Amino acid sequence: MYLLIYVLMLVSILICVSFVTLLERSVLGYIQLRKGPNKLGVLGLVQPFSDGLKLFFSEQILPYKSNYLIYYFSPVFLLFMSFLMWMLFPFLFNIYNFDYGILFFMVCTGLGVYGIMLSGWSSNSNYALLGSLRSVAQVISYEVSMMFILLCMIIFVISYNLLNFMYYQKLVWFMFLCFPLFFCWLSSCLAETNRSPFDFAEGESELVSGFNVEYSSGGFAFIFLSEYMNIIFMGLITSILFLGSDFYSILFYCKIVFIVFWFIWVRGVLPRFRYDKLMYLTWKLFLPLSLNYFLFYFSIISYFML
Repeated sequence: MYLLIYVLMLVSILICVSFVTLLERSVLGYIQLRKGPNKLGVLGLVQPFSDGLKLFFSEQILPYKSNYLIYYFSPVFLLFMSFLMWMLFPFLFNIYNFDYGILFFMVCTGLGVYGIMLSGWSSNSNYALLGSLRSVAQVISYEVSMMFILLCMIIFVISYNLLNFMYYQKLVWFMFLCFPLFFCWLSSCLAETNRSPFDFAEGESELVSGFNVEYSSGGFAFIFLSEYMNIIFMGLITSILFLGSDFYSILFYCKIVFIVFWFIWVRGVLPRFRYDKLMYLTWKLFLPLSLNYFLFYFSIISYFML
C-alpha cells in the first residue's frame, strides 16, 4: 500500500512538472508582452504533453567520442536523485520514518552535483565541461550557507523531522522570526536549482547550452524533468520551513504554487549575474549572515535550557 501511494505521488509530480512548464511559458509570455502557448488544446493545456512526446520520440544523437555509459546514465541518475528527494514529502503517516529528513535532503542535494559533473565531463565537449565545472562550484558554495540556514531552523524545533515544523508554526511562521534568512534561503534555492539569474551552468550566451549541450531526446528530457522537480521540491521545503506547514490546508499547496511562480517571475525580470558576483554573494554575504544568526539563536536556546 505504501509503495502504491509513493508511485501515485510520483505520477502526480510528473503531471505537475508538465503544467509548471506551461505556467512558465505563459507567465514569460505575459512579462515579455507576447503570446504564450495557446494553440494546442483549450488555453494550450495539451502543449506540455505534446512537447514531452516530441522529446521522447525524437532521434537520440550520441557524441562519437563521449564516454558512452556515463554519458547515458547521468541524466537517469539526476532524475533518480530528484525522485529520491520526494520520498521526504511529509505525509502525516510517512512511507518511511524520516526522523532525519533534513539530513536526507542535504545528502540528496549534495549527490545531485555528481550527476551534473559527470554529464558535462562524459560528453567530451569543452562547453559541456565548462558548464558542469561552473555548476559544481556554484552548488557546493551555496550548499554551505544553505546548511547553516537549515541549522537555524533546526534550532527552533530541535528536530530533523519535517513534520515537527507543522506543530511549531501554529501561532507564528518562522519567516517572521528570521526575515533576512528567508530571503537568503530563496536566493540560495535559485542558485541550487541553476535558475535565472544564477543559471551559469546553462549560460546560452557563452556556453551554447552548458552541461546539457550534447543531450537530445530522452536524455535532455530527463535533465529537464529533474530540474523542474527540484524547483517544485524547493517550493515545498520553503513552505514547510518558513511559511507555516499545515498539511491539512489547501493554503499550504497554494504557497508552493506561489513560490514556483516566484521562480518563474525572477527569470522573467532579472538579467544573469556575473560569475564573480555570484560567488561573492554567498561567501561574503549569505555565509556570514547565516553564521551570525546561527550563533545568536544557539546562544538564546543554550541560555534558556540552562
